Amino acid sequence: MAQFDCFAAEVVGFLQELKANNTKDWFAANKSTYETYIKSPCKLFAEEMELALRDLTGQDHGSKIFRIHRDVRFSKDKTPYNAHLHLAFIPTGQAVQPPMWFFGLSPEKLSLGCGIFQYEKGSLDAFRDAMVGPLGAELMQTTTELRERGYRIGEPELKRVPSGFDKDHPHEEALRRKGFAVWMDTETPAFVLKSNLTERTTAEFAKLMTVFQLLSRIK
Repeated sequence: MAQFDCFAAEVVGFLQELKANNTKDWFAANKSTYETYIKSPCKLFAEEMELALRDLTGQDHGSKIFRIHRDVRFSKDKTPYNAHLHLAFIPTGQAVQPPMWFFGLSPEKLSLGCGIFQYEKGSLDAFRDAMVGPLGAELMQTTTELRERGYRIGEPELKRVPSGFDKDHPHEEALRRKGFAVWMDTETPAFVLKSNLTERTTAEFAKLMTVFQLLSRIK
């Protein structure tokens, strides 16, 4: 396997220019830059991260590189491309919906995260049942601690506790969630341009192992 160290400066420049010139003509004229500095290195990075996360978690992982082409069928925004690079790393062979690791690079920042954007129906039921008990207390405590450390955690999606649960339950904040994800944001994308990106990204993910382990206990 070819070696990957970090992304070249061209990756940030390309995303900046794509954001300012989000047209099919501009992309076609600059496709070789995309292929050389984003698409090919991204595949190598994903392969290395799969191995690194196996070492970190003890579980095999797969990866997903999100398409640069936008699905504009149901969107008012008809710009054809995503001016960002998004990857997800997912444990394989899981019977239930597992927590994932997220890597998101835009022209303005890098975001690294762990969790589940939104549970599927069956998994959402299991999540809510778990939130009634001790795991709900752990999730709420984890939310408080990580926010105090500067991590970004969205507010619950629901305004009220879903039907079937006590509206005054002490874990009501957890019950109002449809998913749970925690993010570390950097205000500069230069993180990806420095040597040993795989090792440094894994070190940041390691700080979110409490999230990964907590959500992995939901069955």
